[in-house]
Amino acid sequence: MAQRASKKSADPAANHTSAQVVRDLHERMVRIRLFETEAGKLMEAGKLPGFLHLYVGQEAVAAGVMAALRDDDQITSTHRGHGHAVAKGVSFKHMYSELYGRVTGACLGRGGSMHINDVSLGMLGANGIVGAGVPIAVGAAFAAQYRGEDNIAVTFFGDGATNIGSFHEGANMAAILRLPVLFICENNGYAEFTPQSKHMLITDVAERAASYGMPSVIVDGMDALAVHQATVEAVARARAGEGPMFIEAKTYRYYDHQGVKGLRHPYRSDAEVEEWKARDAIDLLEARALADGTATRAELDDTWQRTRDEIAEAIAYAEASPLPDTADLLLNVYSG
Repeated sequence: MAQRASKKSADPAANHTSAQVVRDLHERMVRIRLFETEAGKLMEAGKLPGFLHLYVGQEAVAAGVMAALRDDDQITSTHRGHGHAVAKGVSFKHMYSELYGRVTGACLGRGGSMHINDVSLGMLGANGIVGAGVPIAVGAAFAAQYRGEDNIAVTFFGDGATNIGSFHEGANMAAILRLPVLFICENNGYAEFTPQSKHMLITDVAERAASYGMPSVIVDGMDALAVHQATVEAVARARAGEGPMFIEAKTYRYYDHQGVKGLRHPYRSDAEVEEWKARDAIDLLEARALADGTATRAELDDTWQRTRDEIAEAIAYAEASPLPDTADLLLNVYSG
């Protein structure tokens, strides 16, 4: 029987969360929010090629999870992967350069928005194929277990990805082999434009973990502290050799599936979007920090300004960087 938790987020005060953790979570979320906001502006201005799936609104999930990991822990991401990369520590300069398609990018300008990676930080890559990151993370966890190392793997995916065969195969293998891997479902309520109720008959995606004998927990994905606490417990369990765990974070993306304005396909109401924005994760954490004295307004504002300055520098760096040389077209291209 799967271990389940209430949908209600844990009381942060009960967790005796340190001021350092709160400030860490805040900074990670601010960095994601500002990176994505500026990327959206650049796309609307026609400066970035290709597609752009923005993470704005879901910051608490990436921040809460990544703050519980070590640098040598590995993650796999999704088409909406900028937030994961930023929270894992990939530099703004390399990320913006990648979005611009420049040789100074994280993938030398070859991957673009949906394929950013930085193996040195354990970021094994975003992925444009729904559910494709799951078996990669399971493989990384198997490698760690085989080598006798205590690092873990984390795979992020949306509600729609749990309908994909690779998810079920990966979850089953991870459970059977008791692999040190966390399954993080960022349930934002929509598989692209399709509401969850139209593509599955269960309300809580976490129920699916029970069929593999895998414990699960549901958290408020707009509460970074709740996400962090759940992840800390899951990480400890995985490092102790107790196997995988499934965390469903109920969250929401503020922008359309792709870009800022999207395809203007009316699949959700403005009222719904505003209702979720009223529970903004950054606003919530800042209010708590100010109320309990964890941080001052000046300290929080300083984080915003330092991040804005770093982003401006990174964009200038990307715009000044050269485009790839056609002579290097076959660089890192392999055939079997």
